Amino acid sequence: MLKSMTGFGKAECILPSKKLTIEIKSLNSKQIDTSTRLPAIYKSKDLQIRQMLAKQLERGKVECSFYYEIIEGSSAQINTDIVKGYFKQLSELSDDLGIDNKERILSAVLKLPDTISSEKAELDDDEWETVIETMHKCLKELDSFRIQEGKSLENDLRSRSNSILEKLKAVEPFEKERIDKLKKRIYNNLEEIKLKEEVDKNRFEQEMIYYMEKLDISEEKVRLLNHCDYFLEVLEKGSPNGKKLGFISQEMGREINTLGSKANHIEIQKIVVEMKDDLEKIKEQVLNVL
Repeated sequence: MLKSMTGFGKAECILPSKKLTIEIKSLNSKQIDTSTRLPAIYKSKDLQIRQMLAKQLERGKVECSFYYEIIEGSSAQINTDIVKGYFKQLSELSDDLGIDNKERILSAVLKLPDTISSEKAELDDDEWETVIETMHKCLKELDSFRIQEGKSLENDLRSRSNSILEKLKAVEPFEKERIDKLKKRIYNNLEEIKLKEEVDKNRFEQEMIYYMEKLDISEEKVRLLNHCDYFLEVLEKGSPNGKKLGFISQEMGREINTLGSKANHIEIQKIVVEMKDDLEKIKEQVLNVL
């Protein structure tokens, strides 16, 4: 089962004095790269949260955000200085951008970190256990998103790989034709410069064989076929295999480039261009595979 590195998860829980919302989103990245946005009360758990994200998600650029709303009747206070500071900055930005909707600014400000404080300054074990459970729910939802995206990626990668294999078969009818055309062109050139009768036929055939070996594309075809088959095999194994698929696609590219440089035939070169188009799309998609 292939997984994408792109995903989003959201989960909520009710705590004694507030409703906590956790959002986690991930994008593609070569390594795991985590960032967090946490209210002051959870700052001490930042490292633990990052470790959990790294363990569960393996790769990707991951952003984890905590938002909370104070429940009515709880012992909470608005940090007026912080709220005023946020409001002033956002109002100035709103004026600069020509946005006239300041009523919504206050609502947005109250969702920002540290605008509301509770009398309970320390995080107790029971609350943290509930937060951890909510984190797991959020990560599970994000994982489901990644699996869903992975199915689309897998279908596209499989389709592109099979397309390259089909184009590789399309090269075969032109192989003998290109050799015959090349021989005929050389004979015609000799005829034009009046050397055809003076050429040693045995030596000429030897030189032709040597020349044809230099233009032979059999090895490139076999290697490209093997790389495509291996690519499809790795796809079957699922994630995490994004890096391996990237390496295989690089090898496919080398064989396709060599095929094009040796082609010496307009129709084969057209097919090679189409192969390159498929391969570029494969490389783009592989960047998102876990």
